[in-house]
Amino acid sequence: MAWGRAQIGVAPLTITLVREEVIDFSKPFMSLGISIMIKKPQKSKPGVFSFLDPLAYEIWMCIVFAYIGVSVVLFLVSRFSPYEWHTEEPEDGQDASPSDQPPNEFGIFNSLWFSLGAFMQQGCDISPRSLSGRIVGGVWWFFTLIIISSYTANLAAFLTVERMVSPIESAEDLSKQTEIAYGTLDSGSTKEFFRDYLQCWLEIDKDVKWNIPVQ
Repeated sequence: MAWGRAQIGVAPLTITLVREEVIDFSKPFMSLGISIMIKKPQKSKPGVFSFLDPLAYEIWMCIVFAYIGVSVVLFLVSRFSPYEWHTEEPEDGQDASPSDQPPNEFGIFNSLWFSLGAFMQQGCDISPRSLSGRIVGGVWWFFTLIIISSYTANLAAFLTVERMVSPIESAEDLSKQTEIAYGTLDSGSTKEFFRDYLQCWLEIDKDVKWNIPVQ
């Protein structure tokens, strides 16, 4: 029509300022923005270690270090506290064997076992007798209560809600990645729109094969 070869045209054209300078448009019958069409992302199958997903890797590492640290502290306070040392009573008919050192239930392995039992919410056959040991155990119990509650809530959300995250949500997401090639029609308002986005336009213009010519 701009060249005088036609009087009227019917086509799904986008109304732009440049086109309105040479032709008159009818009343718009549809108002749409620019959309991005990508392949539907596939759902990832749960792996062997999917049960670790509710908490971040850094949190799991902090839990491991906290478990080891609490066990070592419990072992040390039990060694220095006189309330953790006790003399075993001999059974009937047996003589008490002399010992240079009375037994202490909280050795390093029992301390690790006590901390693990508390973390698994299962308890343990032994418990601290000293005030310092009970304070350490109480703090560890409270810590494990918070961690287990948070993990259970996040795990329920992971199991009930299907999360399908699309890698591309906007033109800005396109410009920030290089794995997915993208382009537009060789001419049209969409191409003019992307000229305003310099980074996107440089990526499109660099890979010409994705610029589809209009038939």
